[in-house]
Formats: sequence, C-alpha cells, structure tokens
Amino acid sequence: MQFGIFSVGDVTPDPTTGRTPTERERIKAMVRIAQKAEEVGLDVFATGEHHNPPFVPSSPTTMLGYIAATTEKLILSTSTTLITTNDPVKIAEDYAMLQHLADGRVDLVMGRGNTGPVYPWFGQDIRQGIPLAVENYAMLHKLWREDVVDWEGKFRTPLQGFTATPRPLDGIPPFVWHGSIRSPEIAEQAAFYGDGFLHNHIFWPKEHTARMVQFYRQRFAHYGHGTAEQAIVGLGGQFFMRKNSQDAVKEFRPYFDNAPVYGHGPSLEEFSTQTPLTVGSPQQVIDRTLSFREYVGDYQRQSFLIDHAGLPLKTVLEQLDLLGEILPTLRSEFAARRAPGTPDAPTHASLLAKQQSLATVTE
Repeated sequence: MQFGIFSVGDVTPDPTTGRTPTERERIKAMVRIAQKAEEVGLDVFATGEHHNPPFVPSSPTTMLGYIAATTEKLILSTSTTLITTNDPVKIAEDYAMLQHLADGRVDLVMGRGNTGPVYPWFGQDIRQGIPLAVENYAMLHKLWREDVVDWEGKFRTPLQGFTATPRPLDGIPPFVWHGSIRSPEIAEQAAFYGDGFLHNHIFWPKEHTARMVQFYRQRFAHYGHGTAEQAIVGLGGQFFMRKNSQDAVKEFRPYFDNAPVYGHGPSLEEFSTQTPLTVGSPQQVIDRTLSFREYVGDYQRQSFLIDHAGLPLKTVLEQLDLLGEILPTLRSEFAARRAPGTPDAPTHASLLAKQQSLATVTE
C-alpha cells in the first residue's frame, strides 16, 4: 500500500490573517511539502496541473524535476496531467525525460481537469472532452511503446515515422493512473489498457466512489488483465488533524468555511458526514481511512490533500508530522486486512523486474 499527498497548488488567502502568499512562496512551499513528505516516510508526492489563477502548477515536470534532485525515494506523480489539452507527443517526451532524471521514480494520473476555459486556451473544444481523452491517450500509449510511430486521428495532424525522445527508461513507460470523479468512460479507458484507476474521492459520498471503482474492477476483468480484485485502485482523501479533535475542528473551521471549492456551502459537520473529509484526532483519521477499504476493497494507493484553502506552510508541515506518526499504524492495519494475492502498486522497479523475468522465460 502506497501513501502519499497531492497538491492542487492553489494560492488562497489565509482567512485567519487575510494574507495571500505570493506565487513564488506557494511554489517554494509545494517543494518543501514534497521534501517533508519523504522525510516523514510517505511514498508519493503528486502535483496538479492548472493554467489559470489562483493556481500555480502550470508546469508539473519542471516542479517534479526539481523535487527529484532533492529527494531520493519519493515517487513523483501528478494529481492530473491534462490529457485533453496537452499534446501527447509533449507528454511522452516530458515524462520520459523526467523518468531518466528521477531514476524511474515517476508515474502520472491522466485526467481532464476541472477548468472548462482551459480547452479554448489550448485550441480544443470542451464538448469533445471525452473523445479527446480517449484518442490522445491511445496515441500516448503508442508513442511510449513503439520506437517509430505512424498515427492518424481526429484531433491533430498525423505522424509519419515519428520517434519520441528520449525513449522511456529501460524501455518501460511510466505507470499511468486514470483519474476521474464522475465519468465511467474514463474508468472504462483505464480498464481497457490495464492501467490504474484513481478516484478523487474528496467531494462525493462513499456510495458514488464504490460504484465507480466497482465498474472499473469489472471492466478490468472483462478485458482479461486479471481478476476484479487484481485491478489497481487509488483513492484521494483529505484530513485535518490535531492531538485533540476539538482543537482540530476549531482550527480548521475558518479554512473550511472560506475554501474556494466548498466554502459557504454545507457546514463542516455536514461535509464530513457526506464525504471522506476527516477533521479530528489521529485515531479518527486512522479509523476513517481504514474504513475506505470496506466499500472499495483492497486498493494500492491512498493520497491525501492537506495543503489547500489558505493553510499556512507551517501548519501543513505539522500535518505531515502527524501523518508520519500514524503512518506505521496505517501500513500495518491495511496489511493485516489485505486479502492474499492482492497486487502492489506498480513501480518502475517492479515493472522492470517483470520485464526481465519474462525475457528470461522466453530465452
């Protein structure tokens, strides 16, 4: 089981002080948060991709390349790589380059994002969002697996005899998760390729998450990649933690009430009941997180959103310290509940070992 954090990189005023960090401060804070994630023993740091205020991570590979140089073990990922508005050739080359620089510590989450105007900014039509996601990923999948590619589709000019450079490290493309909140077509796409499916899981009730994951598992098995239980599943989540639950609620409430996404809507208590948001003590976070398995089955990656809504860097680093303290318990409890034969999340090392094993068998 992998544990990590993901950031959307929002630049949001702190509602308790009224201060808004500069873009430079927010970017530097994200780097420090990633470094701290490794220090406390987490497995993954993921950054979002946005091209509009109030967000700063418009160039995920730039940020992840910098983080790669300052970490040793951390898997570097994305919480969304915009498969609809990025050119697949550029994705293929950028993330292969990052693979080499990071010695394979790279995977990524393909998604459509949550900002409608981004489509015309990059010359695309939002009404074609799903077809773009399907066609662009089919092209990317081919670019990473074939040295010379001929390609013709609906949404871009054809390729003839094209080679993306550099080639993936050891001939192994980065592992891909397909991220979605509500689109079964994306779960279907993940299942078709035998890729991972990551459900955002922070805005919707557990029943919705369970339906989406179950659909992906069934289709994964349908396409012959293994049993439904062997499908590769990731979940999002979010928490705010203090040693005392009352202190957590009191401190987090102004941030929740003024958050850009869900502020001025349901109360903190209502939202915590209706979604996986957990605001409370370390034990409450442990218990709530362990409960996710009850409705999605054994899964491979748990990512938390903790640096949003204007929370200052000092507070986020304190949250990471607390997460580091409960991490051994989460690891041991998930492991104790895990059904035999449940696969681990693929990594570059495990995919390389599998490739070498298959090569040995065929020799």
